[in-house]
This record gives sequence, C-alpha cells and structure tokens, in this order.
Amino acid sequence: MGPFWWDGVERAPRPALPGPLSADVCVVGAGYTGLWTAYYLARAPELRIVVVEQRFAGYGASGRNGGWLVNSITGGRDRYVRTHGASAAHDLQAALNDTVDEVLRVVAAEGIDAGVARGGELTVATNDAQWARLQVAVAAEQRWGDTGVELLDSAAARARVAVPGLRGAAWQPHAARVQPARLVAGLARAAEGRAVEIYEDTAVTALRPGRVDTDRGPVTARFVVRATEGFTARLPGERRTWLPMNSSLIVTAPL
Repeated sequence: MGPFWWDGVERAPRPALPGPLSADVCVVGAGYTGLWTAYYLARAPELRIVVVEQRFAGYGASGRNGGWLVNSITGGRDRYVRTHGASAAHDLQAALNDTVDEVLRVVAAEGIDAGVARGGELTVATNDAQWARLQVAVAAEQRWGDTGVELLDSAAARARVAVPGLRGAAWQPHAARVQPARLVAGLARAAEGRAVEIYEDTAVTALRPGRVDTDRGPVTARFVVRATEGFTARLPGERRTWLPMNSSLIVTAPL
C-alpha cells in the first residue's frame, strides 16, 4: 500500500471516475499540490471541482516524504535575487514563512491529526570546517532579517540535540514536524468536506486545454490543473516546464 508512514492510517478507498463528466476545474493528481489547490478553490462554492488520481490520495511523494514542513527556498535565495531581484526574493521568503503557519492553521481548523510538533529547524556542525561555513551562512541570512535564524554555540546546541562532536548549530523557527500520510489523508477529507470530488483508481492518459482523458472516460473543464509533480513525465499534453528534484532524508537513533 505504501511506505511505513501509512501503517495505521485509516484510508477508505474512494470510487473511480464513474464515466464522462464536466466540471469547472479538473485537478490531475491528489497529492499535496492538487489537494491544497482544490481545498482553496472550494472557497468558491459555485465551482464544481474534480480531482482525479491514478492510485489513491497521497500515494506519491506527498505520503512518503521526510515529514518536515519548512520555509527553505529550494535552490537558495541567491538564484532568485539574480533572476527577480532582492525585493521579490524577500517577498518569496516571507510567503514561505507564512506557509508554515497556514498549514498548521488548517490542520488545527480541520481537526487533522498530523502529529505536528513545531520546534523549528536545527542545522548542526560537527567539525571546524562545517562550523566556519555555518557561521558565514547565518551571517548572510541575518542580513536579510526575514527568517529569524540564530547561531548557537556548542553549549546552546547541546541543550537542544545530542550529536557527537557538536561544534555549534543554526536554528530558525519556521519549521515543524508532520506525519505526511496523516496530513495528506486529512487534507483529502477536508477538501471533500468542501464538496470537492476525488476519484481514485483513475489513470489520466492525456491532457489538453479544457479536457482530461482518463481510462474511465473524459473530464471536460474550463480549467485543468496539472499537479502530478515528479510523476507522469511522459503524459501526453501540456509540456512540463519544471520538475522537482530534491531528496533529503536520514533516519537515526533518537537524538
């Protein structure tokens, strides 16, 4: 059924697409991207929103990630400064900070048991070279003044985490731990509570403007949202313009 995150998580199978239908919005993919999109669009009750998913809601990366909710800018801030300017990069960081708060707000408002623990993000250094780089990185972030990052000496770092050879650490508050399968399962139920229709076991075979072809029949919609992330790279239709490629995970004894 999936990775160990799903052990003990209640997941009632949803029906497949019953056949051809029409909607205002068709979202392809029932992971975080697709479900958050549907959840917020459902604030407009006049919209009929349909989500189609090849396996089950949260089957892909959303239900098998490392379980962290963090405000980091993928690829680093400097890349966005070069392409969009300092002001836009600052606005992006502020939005990512707010996103952590918003996810936790929705979890509380919808009663989602996602195993949330908000303790911030800790980056440790265990040798002199790492400590030197960490000090430079923290100083650079503090000049921006928008992440609340703090530099911790070895004593302050050891008060937070037990890592052999700890030289020091950086800590910033905009991060939390979540149980990803519980979060995505709860988000799917919350979206359905707003009248979003989720159809599982429905493979999309092609995308085109205003139409999603599936093995269960077509869905016609004024708007089609492709939320397949790293899956379906060969899916005919709208050309993928970007592909997320990030994997960072380590499992250790309790620290």
